[in-house]
Amino acid sequence: MSLYPASLVLVGAGKMGGAMLQGWLKGGLAGTSVTIRDPAAAPEISRLSEKHGIRLNPPVEDIVPPDVLVLAIKPQMLESAAPLLAEIAGPKTLVISILAGKTIADLAARMPQAQAFIRAMPNTPAAVGRGITGVAASPAVTDLQKRMADKLLHAVGRVEWLDDEALIDAVTALSGSGPAYVFYLVECMARAGAAIGLPEDVARRMARATVEGAGELMFQERDTEPGQLRVNVTSPGGTTAAALAVLMADGGLAPLMEKAICAAKKRAEDLAG
Repeated sequence: MSLYPASLVLVGAGKMGGAMLQGWLKGGLAGTSVTIRDPAAAPEISRLSEKHGIRLNPPVEDIVPPDVLVLAIKPQMLESAAPLLAEIAGPKTLVISILAGKTIADLAARMPQAQAFIRAMPNTPAAVGRGITGVAASPAVTDLQKRMADKLLHAVGRVEWLDDEALIDAVTALSGSGPAYVFYLVECMARAGAAIGLPEDVARRMARATVEGAGELMFQERDTEPGQLRVNVTSPGGTTAAALAVLMADGGLAPLMEKAICAAKKRAEDLAG
């Protein structure tokens, strides 16, 4: 039995929504089972819809409450979209939201007929199928609906299920915002390389390639803990050990990263109200 829903409505087909849609189609979801509502749909979404028989922006009255409703709009658009969502979501609809800062209670208040809600927080590597998504479900979500959601979210990367919705704020701080931390690390490495004499363009390319390669190595060696990978490339008394002595000193990278992630978590909590 296929775990893909017989009917799915995607509200918002921007970067993340579009990435998810492409993942679903590659994974075998029939385009004819999909309806998209996005008045500002990009040309590539229009072409994809035409190619796969996806219904794009039909009148609201022509949309039957689907098995799954995926919300991929900007969080600040939830209020204006609420009347549309209330019409689309029926009593048997599973609502999957990737709206940062919008709780299951927020969603339920705007879709009174719906009973089953899943709150998910993917990150931007989902655009290349290498994302990680933290997921929390309301009590009314059935086992079948959980498996269906897991199938849909796995289309853009790995999935971690959480027992407590409140942990979504921690997911936002760690993995949701995390790609920006890595990109900033590359910036800092490049600047440091230029500071010790490398041409700036060479330093940028080398810093970027180093992080890309380290990430790929960590992916291929995913049964090995990152700490062990670090040990594997650190010769006692060598150059890597000298640099790590600075990064791992009191007041070094670990407490700074914890402080940064705590700040992101607090901001996520503030945005959630």
